[in-house]
Amino acid sequence: MVYHILNGDSLAYSFPDTGIAGDIIVVRESLVDGTVRGDNLRDFWHSRAEYMELTEEDYHKKVVQEFEKILNASDDAEFNLWFEYDLFCQVNMWFVISLINRLSIKKEVYAVYTSHLNRTSKQFWNGFGRASTSELRSCFAGRVPLELTDLRLGQDLWKAYKGADLEELIRLAGHRSSSFPYLPEVIEAHVERFPKDGTKGRPERVIEDILKNISVDFHQVFKEFWQRESIYGFGDVQLKHLYDKVIHHR
Repeated sequence: MVYHILNGDSLAYSFPDTGIAGDIIVVRESLVDGTVRGDNLRDFWHSRAEYMELTEEDYHKKVVQEFEKILNASDDAEFNLWFEYDLFCQVNMWFVISLINRLSIKKEVYAVYTSHLNRTSKQFWNGFGRASTSELRSCFAGRVPLELTDLRLGQDLWKAYKGADLEELIRLAGHRSSSFPYLPEVIEAHVERFPKDGTKGRPERVIEDILKNISVDFHQVFKEFWQRESIYGFGDVQLKHLYDKVIHHR
């Protein structure tokens, strides 16, 4: 069985037009934001539902049922992970790899990245959103196989992220792998969210500068933040949390 694990509903809407065969699994989480506590999956789901202010029933229907498709995958499965390079997507991808690593079945795993985008373009971190069907097919054709060492690295990255172990993340960023091509940049961006000297994190500092020099309007702040710091991949929900925090402490 072939599975395509898509990061969000946006890609899920356009993906069928590609004609690429396989079952779709949609990741509807933003693990880059909020608590990731929980010693087991049941507790983890509970903490995420609580953070997202959803009933456990609604969270299960919207989010968990999709992840369970991974956990219930058939033998000889092929997983294609359609994730982008930014921090938001990478954290979700690490978690997905941690789920795949639980499976004792025979499996093949591939990373499908936004290889159609120019590295020097401002839209490089923006992802699959505006990709045409032919570009999506091209991305799939250039997919990268995840070897056992890559799967272990993904597992270790999730463990370190979940445990808020920044030093371990920095160490892991030194592992060069074509499966995680911009890992050093992504880890650096994450670590700079939590300065050791107690100062404000990189995203908050950028928001402060935008508020001071451009606009206090959230929509303008969001647009400018994406121009400067699209490596984070923050959506409006994640950025609004930071925006409100900065506004409150001005």
